[in-house]
Amino acid sequence: MFLSDFRKEFYEVIVAQRVLLLVASDVDALCACKILQALFQCDHVQYTLVPVSGWQELETAFLEHKDQIKLLVKQDDDFEIPAYDDIFRDEEEDEDDSGNESDRSEPSGKRKRFEEVCFLQREILFDYEQYEYHGTSSAMVMFDLAWIMSKDLNDMLWWAIVGLTDQWVQDKITQMKYVTDIGTLQRHVSRHNHRNEDEENSLSIDCMRIAFEYDLRLALYQHWSLFESLCNTCYTSASLKLWSVQGQKRLQEFFADMGLPLKQVKQKFNSMDISLKENLQEMIEESASKFGMKNLRVQTFSIHFGFKNKFLASDIVYATASLMENIEKDEPGADNFIKALDSLSRSNLDKLHQGLELAKKQLRATQQTVASCICTNLVISQGPFLYCYLMEGTPDVKLFSKPVSLCLLSKYLLKSFVCSTKNKRCKLLPLIVAAPMDVEQGTVIMVGIPPETESSDKKNFFGRAFEKAAESTNSRTLHNHFDMSIIELKMEDRSKFLDALISLLS
Repeated sequence: MFLSDFRKEFYEVIVAQRVLLLVASDVDALCACKILQALFQCDHVQYTLVPVSGWQELETAFLEHKDQIKLLVKQDDDFEIPAYDDIFRDEEEDEDDSGNESDRSEPSGKRKRFEEVCFLQREILFDYEQYEYHGTSSAMVMFDLAWIMSKDLNDMLWWAIVGLTDQWVQDKITQMKYVTDIGTLQRHVSRHNHRNEDEENSLSIDCMRIAFEYDLRLALYQHWSLFESLCNTCYTSASLKLWSVQGQKRLQEFFADMGLPLKQVKQKFNSMDISLKENLQEMIEESASKFGMKNLRVQTFSIHFGFKNKFLASDIVYATASLMENIEKDEPGADNFIKALDSLSRSNLDKLHQGLELAKKQLRATQQTVASCICTNLVISQGPFLYCYLMEGTPDVKLFSKPVSLCLLSKYLLKSFVCSTKNKRCKLLPLIVAAPMDVEQGTVIMVGIPPETESSDKKNFFGRAFEKAAESTNSRTLHNHFDMSIIELKMEDRSKFLDALISLLS
């Protein structure tokens, strides 16, 4: 069966069975949810939406609504998966009982085929046993489904773009994968947004238009000040080492080299002189290359709502993620999820702007925490990995009790540490970051990320390593997150758990 046929059949089963829509809390999955909702709306399908953020909530939702759920795979289906012992059996077991090795000098076709299958299965099992890594964006998969069914809309395309951008911002895919998928989406953007502007579709183009462009790798700079964006973007902050006095001097030199007055760069971007903004990208790129920032330009997409509102895809990612993990109001996670979902609709721009303000606070807190960790030497080498623990009482530490925020902090921290250290070996190590999760229950949340290297394939082995370390020490851990490289751990078990990890990975 072709993949497109399978996707169609999968969708038809969902529609026929009124399957519950269960969604994990990340922006990519959120965008996939929006696309599927739009498809349901096209077909007038009734459904139930139950947000889930982990395995426990998924199990609870399943038990609560199990009468509505139909499995797509029957328990007695045979997929002809070889047994573990058949794959990993010793070669001595294959020898003939007579001990005659002459018959084995030339493997038979059956044995040769068996060896090929065993090799392939070993590779597959090794990948799933040792690593966790991410492939195609789930939002892109759902958009592909809509396109196959000839029901793709411009809104769906935008959500697919945001889903892909989320994977890039979260550093879950390689640069090559990102560029390749950008090329795929660019063809769809051309198809949807470069039609002849006749009377029939001119209104829709005026209301919403997606454009491919090269833009600056600066977080939220069009909705912030250029100064704040440069200081709170991971790439520029790490490259200039802004946590140091010398780094602050380099920032001043950077602005001077561009010929931009501080009064201009510290006010809102929209309020800057138009004459300065006309060639701003070229000015920044030219000066950035002199200061070692040669990758400040990135391929991306922007969206225009009418003539007033313009957003980059990364703007939406930061805003939506901040809404999902908003801790300013003590609200259930499901409520935050619904608000984040609503912010993706162009009819709810007020929620999107609220998310942008939350994202600015999040980025400031992240960079301040990174600077504090670097300046106080909180990142230490534990042998096979780097380790950092955010103690209770650290400013804004509550923000990092959420998985997406802690992952983003970890990636920013590792990149900054690599730029600050002179130890060549440390530059090749992965990083584990832990932060208080629930003080009353005495739990911490811990995340492991792969090394910060250009050749990194983004594979993450910490998920399986965490499980092994917990088993060997009887540590009280909770593997509740869909991303297995994120765990919850009792505070008292942290030391023995880390010792087991060191022993396991050495």
